Amino acid sequence: MRPVDLAREHGLSTQAIRNYDDAGVLPPTERSETGHRRYTALHAQALRAFLALRRGHGHQPALEIMRAINRGDTESAYRLIDDAHVTLGAERSTRTEVADALNALSAAEPFRGAPLTVGELARRLDVHPATLRTWEVEGILRPARDRATGYREYGPEAVRDAEIARQLRRGGYPLRHVARFIDSLHEAGGTEALRTFLDAWQERLTTRSRHLIAGAAQLDAYLTQLSEP
Repeated sequence: MRPVDLAREHGLSTQAIRNYDDAGVLPPTERSETGHRRYTALHAQALRAFLALRRGHGHQPALEIMRAINRGDTESAYRLIDDAHVTLGAERSTRTEVADALNALSAAEPFRGAPLTVGELARRLDVHPATLRTWEVEGILRPARDRATGYREYGPEAVRDAEIARQLRRGGYPLRHVARFIDSLHEAGGTEALRTFLDAWQERLTTRSRHLIAGAAQLDAYLTQLSEP
């Protein structure tokens, strides 16, 4: 088989095949007397495995998995695969915890009373006051200001936003993602954005799970071919 034969199946360029070969994605390649690379069905399956693994693990982890297998270090490859499943399982648990917390917040009675100061809100959330100032810089919180003193004042909406931000941060969400979610919540004018957010998160988890399964199937086929005499 020629590079173009492997490339055609996946809509790749022949240069991409050569790059993957040089990177260690494919097993050792024989060359013709004229220096052209000769590929076999084993190389074709290695490429299928890599491309499938990449969808679930990402480019660099998939590359490391294939390199490990091609140098005979299957233990390292299995460890990388196991780590990906552990990480996904942890994120799935986090999503459940965040969903429970956010749903509880949306169902709870909204905060009422006089606006809170930075210190009062920080104590309510059990965070440092500097955290609230950081959230403000990132566009997550938009406190009002006392006209006389200039001090920040957190009314019901700001308190709700801060409580949601705390849960999302506990779930490991980056500040920029929290800010986008809060903006979406304001634009939606209610909890519809919350449901959309949680549904999208669940869909991403499900999609990655399917990609990991598909990658494992193609990798198993490659390992089977490697073990054949």
